[in-house]
Amino acid sequence: TLNEYRKYIEKDAALERRFQSVKVEPPSLEDAIAILKGLRGKYEDHHKANITDPAIEASVKLSDRYITDRFLPDKAIDVMDEAGSRARIGAMTRPPEVKDLEAEIENLRTQKEKAIKEQDFEGAAAMRDREKQAKEKLESVLDAWKSDREEKRVTVDEDDILQVVSKWTGIPLQRMEQGEAQRLLRMEEELTRTIIGQREAVGAISKALRRSRADLKDPKRPIGTFALLGPTGVGKTLLAKTLAETMFGDSKSLIQLDMSEYMEKFTVSRLIGSPPGYVGYEEGGQLTEQVRRKPYSVILFDEIEKAHPDVMNMLLQILEEGKLTDNVGRVVNFRNTIVLLTSNVGAEMIKKSALGFGPINDEVTYEKMRDRIMEEAKKAFRPEFLNRLDDVIVFRSLTKPDLIEILELEIKKVELRLKARKIQLSLDDKAKDFLVEKGYDPDYGARPMRRAVEKHLEDPLAEEILRDHLHDNDPIQVTVDGDKLKFIQNEPAAGPEAVSN
Repeated sequence: TLNEYRKYIEKDAALERRFQSVKVEPPSLEDAIAILKGLRGKYEDHHKANITDPAIEASVKLSDRYITDRFLPDKAIDVMDEAGSRARIGAMTRPPEVKDLEAEIENLRTQKEKAIKEQDFEGAAAMRDREKQAKEKLESVLDAWKSDREEKRVTVDEDDILQVVSKWTGIPLQRMEQGEAQRLLRMEEELTRTIIGQREAVGAISKALRRSRADLKDPKRPIGTFALLGPTGVGKTLLAKTLAETMFGDSKSLIQLDMSEYMEKFTVSRLIGSPPGYVGYEEGGQLTEQVRRKPYSVILFDEIEKAHPDVMNMLLQILEEGKLTDNVGRVVNFRNTIVLLTSNVGAEMIKKSALGFGPINDEVTYEKMRDRIMEEAKKAFRPEFLNRLDDVIVFRSLTKPDLIEILELEIKKVELRLKARKIQLSLDDKAKDFLVEKGYDPDYGARPMRRAVEKHLEDPLAEEILRDHLHDNDPIQVTVDGDKLKFIQNEPAAGPEAVSN
């Protein structure tokens, strides 16, 4: 490799001038497909398989798209090789009849031994004959299976390649081709179940991701890059978590970095790793190492306005080129990531919207508010930074109907946790109105609602369960009693019993 040549040969001028270096670049996709077709015969003979043309094309295209830390044709050859091995191993599975015959032989042997102990020698002789016949039949079936296994050639198709690439990268199989297209078409529907009151934000992100996956944008850039602006508690971070689960099948696919930790100039090295000679050089960077290990993820830069300007300079390369070089010279690929940057720039303006524009629900009002916040964003961020983003999304303040929907989601979470104890919980309208009243705070969004559920529902409910006042398998009705919630447990035999906290 170039690194080895530089390390062992180039530094010795006398040795280096005796060699003529020839640089071998990775082949194009078309050349890699031609190379694999040339090698196909050897791998078919080795695995006793027929490798189809679509399988070869899938090996090259999928490995080029999803396996970013290796080069063609090496990675495509390995994918084709492993797919052949998996197909051959699958064909070597013993037929079900063999297992049945082995169980029958073991049963006959047990009955024969029992007959001998009971001195039933005629019965034992009959069992011996039946056992002998079963063994002969087993040998016949095994011989036929082995003969057929040697002669039969398996077929390696595109599905086998998909399974191998899925196993290597950790991306669920249904999330890679046809399933991915269907998921993108339904993305708004899935996201709005969790993200309440932000249809514009969800729609903008969904459209940009569909453009990306339809190959209508530069494939070298990240899947999507968005700035999320708005007040606290309206769903910016939750959107990132939900997006990770929707796009990559796992909420753990979220890489979250709090930019308040990167306010000083020297903290920038934590993202890509310390320079040679400094403490932590071999540990790698907090950002680059996570992306190398989870190349298919959502990266959230939280409160980006607090970051040092050098962090912003580094982000420009990620947003435009889709790559970053770490402290040891490795190029980390960001083209399979979604980059989200949250900021509270303009949040105060949203709170004061009623003074200047009236209700923020109105579409004209929202557009005016968005324009004002964009002006604030242009003051806070450099033009080249904003210009590299796919979209700048302004989140609305949550209204009272939005908070009621959020309350329903929080109650469902409590009900789900109680299912483990087989407790059925139901709240009447008075209890829900009580929680909405306690948790409604338009300035702080959804978080006060969550705290109201914890304080007024979960805390007293936990006390009643620990005191053994509430029993499993019985439905519990929650209503209001003065300035607190009351739990009424319906017992089928004894009738309703009221338990006040």
